[in-house]
Amino acid sequence: MFDALTEKLDSIFKKLRGRGILKEEDVDQALREVRLALLEADVNYKVVRDFINSIKQRAVGSGILESLTPGQQVIKIVHEELINLMGSSDSTIKLSPNPPTILMMVGLQGSGKTTTSAKLANYYKSQGRRPMLVAADIKRPAAIEQLITLGAQLQIPVFYLKDISDPVKVCEEAIRKARIDARDILILDTAGRLHIDEELMEELREIKEKTSPHEILLVVDAMTGQEAVNVASTFNEKISITGIILTKMDGDARGGAALSMRAVTGRPIKFIGTGERLEALEPFHADRIASRILGMGDVLSLIEKVQRIYDIKEAERLQKKVREDDFDLDDLRLQIRKLKGMGSLESLLGMIPGFSKMKGINIDTKELVKVEAIINSMTPDERRNPSILNGSRRRRIALGSGTTVADVNRLIKQYNEMKKLMKTFKGKKGFRLPNILQI
Repeated sequence: MFDALTEKLDSIFKKLRGRGILKEEDVDQALREVRLALLEADVNYKVVRDFINSIKQRAVGSGILESLTPGQQVIKIVHEELINLMGSSDSTIKLSPNPPTILMMVGLQGSGKTTTSAKLANYYKSQGRRPMLVAADIKRPAAIEQLITLGAQLQIPVFYLKDISDPVKVCEEAIRKARIDARDILILDTAGRLHIDEELMEELREIKEKTSPHEILLVVDAMTGQEAVNVASTFNEKISITGIILTKMDGDARGGAALSMRAVTGRPIKFIGTGERLEALEPFHADRIASRILGMGDVLSLIEKVQRIYDIKEAERLQKKVREDDFDLDDLRLQIRKLKGMGSLESLLGMIPGFSKMKGINIDTKELVKVEAIINSMTPDERRNPSILNGSRRRRIALGSGTTVADVNRLIKQYNEMKKLMKTFKGKKGFRLPNILQI
C-alpha cells in the first residue's frame, strides 16, 4: 500500500536532502510536487490544500532554513503533519467494563463487511477475548451462511434466528444470548445495499436505538478512493459512526482514502484490512502509517505480527532442535506455514526501514507454495531423513507435487546448505537461531 505515493515523495525529498542550504523557493517547489503527488494519490483536494498550507507555515521559518540539516527538518515536519492528518489521537476501540462490548458493523454491499466482522472477531479471540458474531444481515442472500462458515473456520459462535425477518429482534436476542454465554465481544453484521438508501438507514438507526452499541464501525473499500470518503461522510451524517475500517489496503497503491478519511469525516480509522486471510486485519496507527508512506518502515508492526504467530516455547523448541542437529523438513514446513500466516513477503519487507526504496528485488511468494507442496508429497520418513531420497523417490515426489525433479533437487540442496550454516553457527557463544523467529 502507498507504493506509488512513497516512491514519488522519496524522489522529492531526495532533492531536499542533497542540498546543504535551502531557500524559501526550494521549499515552495518541493511542496508543489508534494501537492501534485497527493492529488494523484486521490487525496481529497481540500485536504491537500490544508495539508500543504500547514507544512509551509512551519517549513519556511528561519529556524528551519538555516539549520544544519534543513532537508531533514522539512521531512520531519511532513511526517508530523501526516500523523496529524490521519489522526494523532488514540484510535483503539474502548472495551466496555460491563460486557459485552457491542460493535455494530455497517457498510455497503461489496465493501467486505461480513468478512471484516469475522476478522475482527478473530482479532479479539487472539487477544484472549470471547467474541460472538451476529448474523443481522437478513436481506442479502447467503449472508447468514457466509458468516456461519467463517465462524466455523475460526471456531467462533455465530448467533442467528431462523425464519425471522426482523434484524432488530435478532440483535436484541443476541445480546441476551451473549450475556448468558459470558461473551465479552458482540459483533453485529448488519445489512448493506449497493447504494445508500433511506430504508437501509432507518433499519440501522433502529438497531442503534435498541442495542446502544459501544462502537458503530463503517467498513469501506479503500480502493474506491474518494468514493469511500463520500460514503463515510454520508453514513456519518445519517447514523453518526464512531470509527472506520478500511478494507483492501494491500491493493491500494495510492492511499487517498486513508489520507482523506479523518480530515473529511472527523472520525478515526480503527483498523485496516491488509489481505484476504482472516488474520489480515491490523489496528490503525497513524504514526506507523506515516512512517511507511515516507519509506521509514514500520518495525513495531512487524514485531507484533511475529509475536502473534510465535510463542516463546515454540521458539525455544526450535532452537533446541537446531542445537541438536535435529532440524528436519517437517520443521522447515512449519516455518513456511508460519511465514505465510504473517502475510505477503512484500508487505513484511516493506516494514523494514529503507527496504521500500530498494529496486530490482523480485519476491516470488509462489516459491513458498511450491516448496510446501514438495514437502507434503514426502513420506514422514523422508521428511525426517531426506538423505534416503534416491532418484525414484524424487521422481515420485515431483509427480505428486506437480513440480519437476529439478525443483525437488533444488529444495534438498537448499535444505542441506541450511543445515551446514546452522552447524557453523550453533557452536558460537551467544548463538541465536538466524530465522524468521529472530528480528
